Amino acid sequence: MPNAQPAAPAAIPDTPSSHLRASALLFDMDGTLVDSTALVESTWAGFCARHGTDLTEVLDFAHGRPTRETVGHFVPDPELAASETRRLVAHEESETTGITEIPGARSLLAALPRGSWAVVTSAGRKLAEVRLAAAGLPLPEVMVSADDVVRGKPHPEGYLRAAAILGVEPADTIVFEDSGAGVRAGLASGARTVVIGGLDAFDGVAERHADFRGFRVDTELSGADAVVMTVSERLADPAGERR
Repeated sequence: MPNAQPAAPAAIPDTPSSHLRASALLFDMDGTLVDSTALVESTWAGFCARHGTDLTEVLDFAHGRPTRETVGHFVPDPELAASETRRLVAHEESETTGITEIPGARSLLAALPRGSWAVVTSAGRKLAEVRLAAAGLPLPEVMVSADDVVRGKPHPEGYLRAAAILGVEPADTIVFEDSGAGVRAGLASGARTVVIGGLDAFDGVAERHADFRGFRVDTELSGADAVVMTVSERLADPAGERR
Protein backbone atom coordinates (compact mmCIF):
# COMPACT_ATOMS: atom_id res chain seq x y z
CA MET A 1 0.00 0.00 0.00
CA PRO A 2 1.37 3.44 -0.86
CA ASN A 3 2.24 5.40 2.26
CA ALA A 4 0.46 8.74 2.01
CA GLN A 5 0.86 10.92 5.07
CA PRO A 6 -0.41 14.48 5.46
CA ALA A 7 2.13 17.24 5.36
CA ALA A 8 2.22 19.96 7.97
CA PRO A 9 -1.11 21.85 7.94
CA ALA A 10 -1.06 25.04 5.93
CA ALA A 11 -3.47 27.93 5.76
CA ILE A 12 -6.26 27.57 3.22
CA PRO A 13 -6.00 30.21 0.49
CA ASP A 14 -8.66 32.89 0.54
CA THR A 15 -9.32 32.41 -3.17
CA PRO A 16 -10.42 28.92 -4.27
CA SER A 17 -9.36 27.19 -7.43
CA SER A 18 -11.67 28.31 -10.20
CA HIS A 19 -11.86 24.93 -11.91
CA LEU A 20 -11.69 21.23 -11.12
CA ARG A 21 -11.16 18.86 -14.07
CA ALA A 22 -11.08 15.07 -14.04
CA SER A 23 -11.86 12.00 -16.10
CA ALA A 24 -14.19 10.80 -13.32
CA LEU A 25 -15.37 11.74 -9.83
CA LEU A 26 -15.29 9.24 -6.96
CA PHE A 27 -17.43 10.01 -3.90
CA ASP A 28 -17.45 8.62 -0.41
CA MET A 29 -21.02 8.36 0.91
CA ASP A 30 -21.53 8.95 4.66
CA GLY A 31 -20.46 12.47 5.59
CA THR A 32 -19.63 13.33 1.99
CA LEU A 33 -22.85 12.85 0.01
CA VAL A 34 -25.15 11.80 2.85
CA ASP A 35 -25.47 13.33 6.31
CA SER A 36 -26.15 10.36 8.59
CA THR A 37 -24.41 11.78 11.65
CA ALA A 38 -27.26 11.46 14.16
CA LEU A 39 -28.12 7.90 13.14
CA VAL A 40 -24.50 6.75 13.12
CA GLU A 41 -23.83 8.21 16.54
CA SER A 42 -26.98 6.73 18.08
CA THR A 43 -26.19 3.31 16.59
CA TRP A 44 -22.68 3.26 18.00
CA ALA A 45 -23.92 4.64 21.34
CA GLY A 46 -26.11 1.56 21.66
CA PHE A 47 -23.14 -0.65 20.81
CA CYS A 48 -21.04 1.06 23.49
CA ALA A 49 -23.75 0.60 26.10
CA ARG A 50 -23.87 -3.14 25.35
CA HIS A 51 -20.10 -3.61 25.47
CA GLY A 52 -18.90 -1.00 27.95
CA THR A 53 -16.77 0.85 25.43
CA ASP A 54 -16.12 4.57 25.09
CA LEU A 55 -18.28 6.27 22.47
CA THR A 56 -15.71 8.87 21.47
CA GLU A 57 -13.06 6.21 20.98
CA VAL A 58 -15.41 4.04 18.93
CA LEU A 59 -16.56 6.93 16.73
CA ASP A 60 -12.99 8.05 16.12
CA PHE A 61 -12.06 4.57 14.95
CA ALA A 62 -15.28 3.84 13.05
CA HIS A 63 -15.28 6.95 10.87
CA GLY A 64 -14.65 5.83 7.30
CA ARG A 65 -14.27 2.13 8.16
CA PRO A 66 -16.59 -0.85 7.54
CA THR A 67 -18.82 -1.86 10.45
CA ARG A 68 -17.25 -5.33 10.62
CA GLU A 69 -13.79 -3.81 11.07
CA THR A 70 -14.92 -1.52 13.88
CA VAL A 71 -16.81 -4.24 15.72
CA GLY A 72 -13.86 -6.62 15.37
CA HIS A 73 -11.54 -3.99 16.80
CA PHE A 74 -13.58 -3.60 20.00
CA VAL A 75 -15.04 -7.12 20.35
CA PRO A 76 -12.24 -9.69 20.44
CA ASP A 77 -14.45 -12.78 20.37
CA PRO A 78 -14.94 -13.68 16.66
CA GLU A 79 -18.39 -15.23 17.06
CA LEU A 80 -19.70 -12.36 19.15
CA ALA A 81 -18.17 -9.85 16.73
CA ALA A 82 -19.88 -11.54 13.78
CA SER A 83 -23.22 -11.55 15.63
CA GLU A 84 -22.87 -7.89 16.60
CA THR A 85 -21.97 -6.92 13.05
CA ARG A 86 -25.11 -8.61 11.72
CA ARG A 87 -27.23 -6.88 14.36
CA LEU A 88 -25.81 -3.43 13.67
CA VAL A 89 -26.07 -3.79 9.90
CA ALA A 90 -29.68 -4.95 10.15
CA HIS A 91 -30.52 -1.94 12.31
CA GLU A 92 -28.80 0.50 9.97
CA GLU A 93 -30.50 -0.97 6.90
CA SER A 94 -33.94 -0.56 8.47
CA GLU A 95 -33.54 2.95 9.92
CA THR A 96 -33.41 6.18 7.91
CA THR A 97 -34.49 8.75 10.49
CA GLY A 98 -32.62 12.02 10.01
CA ILE A 99 -30.85 10.99 6.78
CA THR A 100 -30.37 14.00 4.48
CA GLU A 101 -28.13 15.06 1.61
CA ILE A 102 -24.98 17.04 2.20
CA PRO A 103 -26.00 20.48 0.84
CA GLY A 104 -25.58 20.70 -2.91
CA ALA A 105 -24.96 16.97 -3.44
CA ARG A 106 -28.23 16.27 -5.27
CA SER A 107 -27.88 19.06 -7.80
CA LEU A 108 -24.23 18.23 -8.45
CA LEU A 109 -24.87 14.54 -9.09
CA ALA A 110 -27.83 15.34 -11.33
CA ALA A 111 -25.63 17.55 -13.51
CA LEU A 112 -22.81 15.03 -14.01
CA PRO A 113 -22.47 13.24 -17.35
CA ARG A 114 -23.60 9.62 -17.32
CA GLY A 115 -20.83 7.19 -16.43
CA SER A 116 -18.57 9.90 -15.03
CA TRP A 117 -18.87 9.16 -11.31
CA ALA A 118 -18.96 6.42 -8.73
CA VAL A 119 -19.59 5.93 -5.02
CA VAL A 120 -16.89 4.23 -2.95
CA THR A 121 -18.23 3.53 0.52
CA SER A 122 -17.31 1.62 3.66
CA ALA A 123 -20.98 0.71 4.02
CA GLY A 124 -22.42 -2.48 2.57
CA ARG A 125 -24.22 -2.19 -0.76
CA LYS A 126 -27.73 -2.55 0.65
CA LEU A 127 -27.09 0.06 3.35
CA ALA A 128 -25.59 2.43 0.79
CA GLU A 129 -28.63 2.08 -1.46
CA VAL A 130 -30.97 2.69 1.50
CA ARG A 131 -29.16 5.83 2.61
CA LEU A 132 -28.76 7.31 -0.85
CA ALA A 133 -32.46 6.82 -1.50
CA ALA A 134 -33.40 8.29 1.89
CA ALA A 135 -31.33 11.38 1.09
CA GLY A 136 -33.01 11.74 -2.31
CA LEU A 137 -29.80 11.05 -4.22
CA PRO A 138 -29.52 9.03 -7.43
CA LEU A 139 -27.99 5.56 -7.33
CA PRO A 140 -24.68 5.48 -9.19
CA GLU A 141 -24.08 3.16 -12.12
CA VAL A 142 -20.83 2.19 -10.39
CA MET A 143 -20.64 1.53 -6.66
CA VAL A 144 -17.80 -0.07 -4.74
CA SER A 145 -19.01 -1.01 -1.27
CA ALA A 146 -17.56 -2.83 1.71
CA ASP A 147 -18.94 -6.01 0.12
CA ASP A 148 -16.62 -5.59 -2.88
CA VAL A 149 -13.20 -5.11 -1.25
CA VAL A 150 -10.85 -7.12 0.91
CA ARG A 151 -9.09 -4.11 2.40
CA GLY A 152 -11.17 -1.15 3.50
CA LYS A 153 -10.11 2.46 3.85
CA PRO A 154 -7.45 3.79 4.49
CA HIS A 155 -6.27 1.23 1.91
CA PRO A 156 -6.93 2.57 -1.62
CA GLU A 157 -8.41 -0.68 -2.95
CA GLY A 158 -11.93 0.73 -3.27
CA TYR A 159 -10.86 3.81 -5.20
CA LEU A 160 -8.53 1.84 -7.45
CA ARG A 161 -11.34 -0.61 -8.22
CA ALA A 162 -13.81 2.16 -9.02
CA ALA A 163 -11.36 3.86 -11.39
CA ALA A 164 -10.73 0.55 -13.14
CA ILE A 165 -14.46 -0.11 -13.60
CA LEU A 166 -14.91 3.37 -15.06
CA GLY A 167 -11.94 2.77 -17.36
CA VAL A 168 -9.86 5.73 -16.14
CA GLU A 169 -6.49 6.17 -14.49
CA PRO A 170 -6.70 6.83 -10.73
CA ALA A 171 -4.48 9.89 -11.16
CA ASP A 172 -7.09 11.34 -13.52
CA THR A 173 -9.87 11.15 -10.93
CA ILE A 174 -10.98 13.37 -8.07
CA VAL A 175 -11.87 11.70 -4.77
CA PHE A 176 -14.29 13.47 -2.40
CA GLU A 177 -14.00 12.45 1.25
CA ASP A 178 -14.75 13.64 4.77
CA SER A 179 -12.85 11.22 7.04
CA GLY A 180 -9.19 10.75 7.81
CA ALA A 181 -9.24 7.11 6.69
CA GLY A 182 -11.01 8.08 3.48
CA VAL A 183 -8.67 10.96 2.65
CA ARG A 184 -5.67 8.71 3.18
CA ALA A 185 -7.25 6.16 0.83
CA GLY A 186 -7.82 8.82 -1.82
CA LEU A 187 -4.28 10.16 -1.56
CA ALA A 188 -2.81 6.66 -1.61
CA SER A 189 -4.71 5.88 -4.81
CA GLY A 190 -2.95 8.76 -6.55
CA ALA A 191 -6.17 10.72 -7.06
CA ARG A 192 -6.58 14.42 -6.50
CA THR A 193 -8.40 14.39 -3.17
CA VAL A 194 -10.90 16.98 -1.96
CA VAL A 195 -12.14 17.17 1.63
CA ILE A 196 -15.81 17.95 2.23
CA GLY A 197 -16.56 19.36 5.68
CA GLY A 198 -14.45 20.42 8.62
CA LEU A 199 -11.57 17.94 8.61
CA ASP A 200 -8.50 20.22 8.54
CA ALA A 201 -5.73 17.67 9.16
CA PHE A 202 -4.93 17.54 5.44
CA ASP A 203 -4.92 21.26 4.67
CA GLY A 204 -2.01 21.89 2.37
CA VAL A 205 -2.32 18.38 0.91
CA ALA A 206 -5.99 18.23 -0.04
CA GLU A 207 -8.19 21.24 -0.73
CA ARG A 208 -11.28 21.58 1.41
CA HIS A 209 -14.84 22.80 0.90
CA ALA A 210 -17.76 23.11 3.29
CA ASP A 211 -20.16 21.21 1.04
CA PHE A 212 -21.17 21.09 -2.63
CA ARG A 213 -23.20 24.28 -2.87
CA GLY A 214 -20.39 26.15 -4.62
CA PHE A 215 -19.84 23.44 -7.25
CA ARG A 216 -21.17 23.91 -10.79
CA VAL A 217 -20.68 21.50 -13.69
CA ASP A 218 -19.57 23.26 -16.86
CA THR A 219 -21.83 21.48 -19.34
CA GLU A 220 -20.10 23.01 -22.36
CA LEU A 221 -16.67 21.71 -21.38
CA SER A 222 -17.76 18.43 -19.78
CA GLY A 223 -18.36 15.34 -21.86
CA ALA A 224 -17.64 11.64 -22.26
CA ASP A 225 -13.96 11.98 -21.40
CA ALA A 226 -13.89 14.70 -18.75
CA VAL A 227 -15.85 16.54 -16.09
CA VAL A 228 -15.12 20.23 -15.59
CA MET A 229 -16.50 22.11 -12.60
CA THR A 230 -16.25 25.64 -11.31
CA VAL A 231 -16.01 26.16 -7.56
CA SER A 232 -17.11 29.43 -6.06
CA GLU A 233 -16.45 28.94 -2.34
CA ARG A 234 -14.09 27.05 -0.05
CA LEU A 235 -14.46 26.37 3.65
CA ALA A 236 -12.38 28.93 5.55
CA ASP A 237 -12.68 27.67 9.13
CA PRO A 238 -12.88 24.16 10.58
CA ALA A 239 -16.44 23.26 11.53
CA GLY A 240 -15.80 19.87 13.08
CA GLU A 241 -15.31 16.58 11.27
CA ARG A 242 -18.53 14.79 10.30
CA ARG A 243 -19.06 11.19 11.25
